[in-house]
Amino acid sequence: MASALRPTLLRHTAPAAPTRRAITTTLRSKQPMPSAVAKAAAFHASSRRRLLPPGPQVIHGSVNDPAPVPSPSPTHGSYHWTFERTIAAGLIPLTITPFAAGSLNPATDALLCGLMLVHSHMGFQSILIDYVPNSRYPKSRKGLMWGLNAVTVLVGIGLYEFETNDVGVTEAIKRVWKA
Repeated sequence: MASALRPTLLRHTAPAAPTRRAITTTLRSKQPMPSAVAKAAAFHASSRRRLLPPGPQVIHGSVNDPAPVPSPSPTHGSYHWTFERTIAAGLIPLTITPFAAGSLNPATDALLCGLMLVHSHMGFQSILIDYVPNSRYPKSRKGLMWGLNAVTVLVGIGLYEFETNDVGVTEAIKRVWKA
């Protein structure tokens, strides 16, 4: 199918090969010929947009300097990874148990909400660490981390209020599922 459509697409998007007459008229009118960029732009569906402006173009040290090695810390090493995976694995039975057993235990519901909150916080924190480098955007990263902490506390307060003053998360999911 793609090979059948290719000649049609090329005919519509790429200009025809310049002939001797087209070249002489172009040279006489002194209009610039279409560049390779203009020819390739016809094949792209969208333009390229940057989300963040380019960071400062500063080189620290020389090419021969070794890469800085951070000091070892057990909270940012394999223990941190193990903790994240334990929380993720713990969410599986906590999500299934209330619906399979048919019981709505407030302690199980609170534990589910707490683990979901910690799991989400650690996931968004990992996204910020990976995609907002501290070396290039130190103020933005610090502001985003504080914003994440504030949103996590706000969501925690909202979940607490929903658990204590309303039906709770599992009952709300049951009601939505049966609606």
